[in-house]
Amino acid sequence: MEKYSHNFWYQSYPLDVPHEIKGCCYENIGAMFDSITQAFSSHKAYISFEKAISYGELSIYVNRFAAYLQHELKIKKGEHFAIILPNTIQYPIAVFAALKLGLKVVNINPLYTEREIESVLKDSMTEYVLALDTKANTLINVRKRLNLKAVILTSLGDCLGFFKGALVDFVVRHVRHLVDPYEKEGFIFLKDILNSKQDYKLEKVEVSLDDIAFLQYTGGTTGKPKGAMLTHKNILSNVAQTYAMYGPAINRGEETLLTALPLYHIFAMTINMMFGFFLGSTGILIVDARDLKATVKVLKHHPEISIITGVNTLYNAMLNHNVFSKVKLKKLRLVVGGGAAVQKGVAERFLATTGLAILEGYGLTECSPLCCVNPYTTHEYTGSIGLPVPSTLARIVDPNTREEITSLGVPGELEFKGPQVMLGYYRNPDETANIFDDGWLRTGDIAVWLEGGYIKIIDRLKDMILVSGFNVFPSEIEDVLSLNPRVLECAVVGVPSKTTGEAIKLFVVKKDPNLTIYELLVFCKRYLTGYKLPKYIEFVDELPKSPVGKVMRRYLREPQKNPHR
Repeated sequence: MEKYSHNFWYQSYPLDVPHEIKGCCYENIGAMFDSITQAFSSHKAYISFEKAISYGELSIYVNRFAAYLQHELKIKKGEHFAIILPNTIQYPIAVFAALKLGLKVVNINPLYTEREIESVLKDSMTEYVLALDTKANTLINVRKRLNLKAVILTSLGDCLGFFKGALVDFVVRHVRHLVDPYEKEGFIFLKDILNSKQDYKLEKVEVSLDDIAFLQYTGGTTGKPKGAMLTHKNILSNVAQTYAMYGPAINRGEETLLTALPLYHIFAMTINMMFGFFLGSTGILIVDARDLKATVKVLKHHPEISIITGVNTLYNAMLNHNVFSKVKLKKLRLVVGGGAAVQKGVAERFLATTGLAILEGYGLTECSPLCCVNPYTTHEYTGSIGLPVPSTLARIVDPNTREEITSLGVPGELEFKGPQVMLGYYRNPDETANIFDDGWLRTGDIAVWLEGGYIKIIDRLKDMILVSGFNVFPSEIEDVLSLNPRVLECAVVGVPSKTTGEAIKLFVVKKDPNLTIYELLVFCKRYLTGYKLPKYIEFVDELPKSPVGKVMRRYLREPQKNPHR
């Protein structure tokens, strides 16, 4: 059986992609912010609700907010600052202001329930919060139980100018009724801070690369969320690694980047915001990517979009929208997929529709997130997650013996080392110890080496199904079903079986309402061996997903806990 030599993936790098990055380039994220805003001062930084803000204007807002936190709230370096926001201009303002002060940013999903928000705030020991006003009453309740020193509220209309801002807020409050009436006493309002004429002098805070920038809580698709401690070095290294892989295909100061994925998620936070910021790109912010109509409308109105990041479910939804095929993105040249596996059927349809391949990558919250990606020279679906990015070591080990697997095509657990790997989980030494294997970060994913150093993810170790002693990986079956034009979405889980130990259950969202179980079984038999065939098939209206669009299989295994059914 063919074996590999050390770092053999370098042979597949394009000639203009370096094997190693040359450090982080900046002393901290705040220093990167100052450098980029000066270099691209007049360029558009972000567009939200068709309102643009320049890098120069962004710098004014960031420094004004940071000075307020410093002088009025007396926040000190190392304190925790939670942000509960969707994709708005306020989000980068808050993040960069906090990081310039040496604060630890705690990103919280604005769709979280009161219990979930309280859990993260309590676990992270956070005392300062910035949130959308839709969460006002939630935070009133939480504040009664936790020692929150200050809660700052903002509305969707803030930072959009007087007329557009007023219109957006009117629709949010009086048409869509997303903001319940609340008692304003005790809250601070971001709009007042940003519009204040108070001239505070922002005092420089010494922040090192080893200081923690984010307590980034895991998505919780497999269990209780944990706070990954990501340093300034982790994030800036990942920015440098991303630029090393994609730089030859990118023109700094000239790109327009669609940001449909939520910025509070590690994928969009690092790639769209931090990397996009480093590029001096214009980020088009989509408040809610689940509103597919609005997302496609943005694509239609912005033919200058040159970079798109997304997940399989987003690309699939786009392809199934009747307007998307008519959208002309003449400048589009880089399409990146991550968060979950890009299915073959989706990738091939996207290529046929746009002429561009989705460059699938792979990462984890614990790795800031990017570890692997298909090179920019890729022009077709590879079925792999690509190559380890520069300055990253990868290995595949036997899950039982922990011995390294050096043969191609032999499955084992994927592990990484690199400057993007987290310090550990906040206040959780046991989970930290569990995820590290002699200095290597365990991913919990089963993978194989392919020729040229490419890596293919087989499936999550926890999601593997054991049928009569045979290993069955849900992603293989899901990938087959993605080829069926009458299937919109699907997911596979293992369920208990008295005869085979586990049995395969398939959940399907129909694209064609006339699709039958019998037809699906016939289709599966065409591509899958007997023990991989679904024992049970259930049609559902939708699949439970995380905010970034990853299918949450654990809810399908435990239907009584599934809020979507």
